[in-house]
Amino acid sequence: MTTSNTTAPTTHADPAAERLRRWRLVLGGGADGGDGTGCALGGTDAAMDRTLEALYGSAAAHGEARPRGAGLGGSAPRVARWLGDIRTYFPASVVQVMQRDAIDRLGLAAMLLEPEMLEAVEADVHLVGTLISLNRTMPEASKEAARTVVRKVVRDLEKRLTSRTRATLSGALDRSARTRRPRHHDIDWNRTIRANLKNYLPEYRTVVPERLVGYGRAAQSVKKEVVLCIDQSGSMAASVVYASVFGAVLASMRALDTRLVVFDTSVVDLTDQLSDPVDVLFGTQLGGGTDINRALAYCQSRITRPAETVVVLISDLYEGGIRNEMLKRVAAMKASGVQFVTLLALSDEGAPAYDRDHAAALAALGAPAFACTPDLFPEVMAAALEKRPLPIPGATA
Repeated sequence: MTTSNTTAPTTHADPAAERLRRWRLVLGGGADGGDGTGCALGGTDAAMDRTLEALYGSAAAHGEARPRGAGLGGSAPRVARWLGDIRTYFPASVVQVMQRDAIDRLGLAAMLLEPEMLEAVEADVHLVGTLISLNRTMPEASKEAARTVVRKVVRDLEKRLTSRTRATLSGALDRSARTRRPRHHDIDWNRTIRANLKNYLPEYRTVVPERLVGYGRAAQSVKKEVVLCIDQSGSMAASVVYASVFGAVLASMRALDTRLVVFDTSVVDLTDQLSDPVDVLFGTQLGGGTDINRALAYCQSRITRPAETVVVLISDLYEGGIRNEMLKRVAAMKASGVQFVTLLALSDEGAPAYDRDHAAALAALGAPAFACTPDLFPEVMAAALEKRPLPIPGATA
């Protein structure tokens, strides 16, 4: 565990003593060094140790409601103080990990329904997922505080992702809209020169452009349709957050007609809320079963121009519906000209547990399933829009 913190820790000139101190903080064992290191802690180090013991101590690890000595217990004020302490002693990246562990190990999710608790936490994608999963049981007094937390995370994600996504996809849309009879200001001179190198006249040191290659005006009318079909089962929480932000970015581009659909055993079309990804997120209901076939049936019914449509299924592929019908539906969409992309996750955490048989069956249909980071997603979409091979992580040329 990283023990660097935002306040000045106890320092030791002796490297061996510093290593012992760090091992003591990792191993725990009480203020007297009962872990076997024989290293006693004081000052800031002792305070850091107490915050770690409350979460990772043996009593907390066994889920005792009232652990001996340390622990968070069932007291909201005590938890609020602990949340403040970890923000004092550890950097934000470590705070987020500890918050996530506290929610998973100690069942603190219910306490997040209290406004004062929401004010104490470090907001991140995983916290947003937890809040969305609690949306249906959240009291009215907490909803505005929860929306404030969610909006902060969404705003940060939009700053990180919007510019690159628009630039990448705008280029892809322009390239996909090339015309052989462009107006002068729409000529792609680089491609035109390459296409006419055989017409080079050495005596004049020039190329005769018999064939012009240009960009179409993709931005002036809708050229492509995108359907984001998102599994909202509990394991897909981070993917739902990122997909909602990307959906809003795509919907802001006039050259794209974007639809966003979330599903479990039912299907909900949230396209009319795409102007605000926070509304999209609070329109989801994380948890429940999964019926991919039903969701794809709905998406298929909304496709009007198959050859100009990209369908992105974001799911761990644990199908609770009719497996064979799901695969037939994917095959039918691809046969009609739809570009079909399957993402096992849209997050920074790599591939989750997923149904490998279904992934293999989709790959056999020409729709390989893979995990995608938010930074890679614009490139994946650009490739799909241009109908070229997808940049699958780890794939060899």
